[in-house]
Amino acid sequence: MKKLLLLIFILNFISTKAQDVIFSQSFLVPETLSSSFTGALKHPKAGTLHRSQLTNSGVKINTNYVYYDTWFDSFNSGLGVTFLNHQEVNSNYNFNQLNLNYSIAFQISNEWFFRPSISVGMGVKSFGFQNLILEDQINITDFSIGSSVDPLIFQNKRTFFDFNSSILFHNDDSWFGLTLRHLNRPNISLTDNNNVPLDIFMSIHAKYYFPIFERGYSWLASQSKFYFLSNFMMQGVSSRLDLGIQYTFEDTFSFGIIAGTNPINKNDNRQFFSSINSFVGIKWKSFRFGYSYDFNTSKFINIGGVHEFSIGYDFNINIRGFFM
Repeated sequence: MKKLLLLIFILNFISTKAQDVIFSQSFLVPETLSSSFTGALKHPKAGTLHRSQLTNSGVKINTNYVYYDTWFDSFNSGLGVTFLNHQEVNSNYNFNQLNLNYSIAFQISNEWFFRPSISVGMGVKSFGFQNLILEDQINITDFSIGSSVDPLIFQNKRTFFDFNSSILFHNDDSWFGLTLRHLNRPNISLTDNNNVPLDIFMSIHAKYYFPIFERGYSWLASQSKFYFLSNFMMQGVSSRLDLGIQYTFEDTFSFGIIAGTNPINKNDNRQFFSSINSFVGIKWKSFRFGYSYDFNTSKFINIGGVHEFSIGYDFNINIRGFFM
């Protein structure tokens, strides 16, 4: 019975790791939202994010994200690469994924552009089961450790191919997009002869410019912009809707606040409001810095907030893209 309960607990823990990482600074670093932003600045750029969550709980989770992309003007296309590392500190769970991204831009009117993209990658997830000892591995005569014949014996690592696609519509100030990840539904099972297809992740996101300062006659008003932010996400039975606002001053400073909600509540224990996320961004020369903090509003006690840091570098600061 203990053996069965242990296996059920581990399998349940693994299933919770099948959800995609959601970054709080997705509107500061939109590459985390959509591969259609690849090459959007029309010059090379690079950056990284670090996310630390559940800092006061027994299950601390760290996530690191790195990106680089560039633009080929003769092909009207962008090409880039991203790397994601996700790990649970107190266990041996670790996930790495490397993706190659391609986007192309089409002008569909005087002001609007259409940017479809594809992203292909390789993912590797592991969970140090080499340290797990099952009952039938123990020899009671000399207490030596042998091999298990359990049909649910775990693999230490699973490698899979992943395919994603995105579309984006934008003008100089606003954008709307759709991202679909794991279209091939790769098998992420860590047990032999088992198939656990990864759920498709869908994101519908928008950043809309409100011209409330355009009639202002002061210098401050002429340099200020106000945006409405939204991002609806669904993966399997989980869903989330982020709604917020962002203020930017020139191209040097911005701050915003986002409310995380559960619009499709399939669990009576889940509250409608799950978190309040605040973020701030600062540009200095070719560098861009960002920090965000998520205030947890759920019923969980003493799990700590979520800290996220980002830094980006633009290799040609004189040319600006549409969304910054």
